Amino acid sequence: MKKVLVCNPIAEEGIKMMEDAGLQVDQKFDMTPEELTETIPSYHGVIVRSSTKLREPSIDAAINLEVIGRPGIGLDNVDAAYAREKGIAVYNTPTATTISVAELAIAHMFTAYRNIVSGTISMRDGKWTKKELKSNEIYKKTLGLIGFGNIGQEVARRARAMGMDIVYHTRNRREDAETELDAKWLPLDDLLKTADFISLHLPMTDQTRGLIGEKEFSLMKESAVLVDTSRGGVVDEEALYDALKNNKIRFACKDVFAQEPPGKIPLLELDNFHATPHIGAQTMEGQERAGTQAAEKVIAELKKRG
Repeated sequence: MKKVLVCNPIAEEGIKMMEDAGLQVDQKFDMTPEELTETIPSYHGVIVRSSTKLREPSIDAAINLEVIGRPGIGLDNVDAAYAREKGIAVYNTPTATTISVAELAIAHMFTAYRNIVSGTISMRDGKWTKKELKSNEIYKKTLGLIGFGNIGQEVARRARAMGMDIVYHTRNRREDAETELDAKWLPLDDLLKTADFISLHLPMTDQTRGLIGEKEFSLMKESAVLVDTSRGGVVDEEALYDALKNNKIRFACKDVFAQEPPGKIPLLELDNFHATPHIGAQTMEGQERAGTQAAEKVIAELKKRG
């Protein structure tokens, strides 16, 4: 019987699918890297979420490992290229939580413009700040999407339904999606100068690390809102703090941070900054899809290998 190690909680349906396929499934959470390295040798498959780092030492120890499953999009917590060099298949679930993350990005746009958090806090303090919280509509504003893959396009669909104009930037144009979504490709600098909202949908790579920094903030409108539901480290957080503190941009919302949890960072002291604790994918529906899709891929790979 082949064995699968599940290092982080996934949907129960995913566990049941693997057990029904004749696999032995062991769930062992919160292991240290050393404990993972000691535990992994007897397993043929492993499933990890973002909090478990599957690095070279553990992969070297995984003498029976055939497949790694990652419920979710990013693979920055897995040394995927190294695993593949050793003949281990690596799968993620790139579309499972697409809608969940897209909805959070849209939610942050509304909270930034409509003062929902400030209004709640003021009422808890016994205040009625109706006139002070007068704001703007999203309708007819320009949304600039940096990254135009599955999530970026889902954000565009929702923004288009709300009457927003869509511009985007990627290294390679997506002309098929441009037609469907009535979206216009722009060079990055032009997008930064044009957009009222800038929403990031990028993986963490050497090319994207610190992509949005001091120079980029200097190009944005003073009325611009930045929304980051991508990966921690894409935005230079010190440069963001400076931009917000000195009103170089209007507002920013982040769901991801260079270090998670970030602790009491200066950004959290600012009234024009909202944060969520990396909850983009944290919906019941998205997690169900992520867990079952990862399980399906692990089952298929182990069956293929016999």
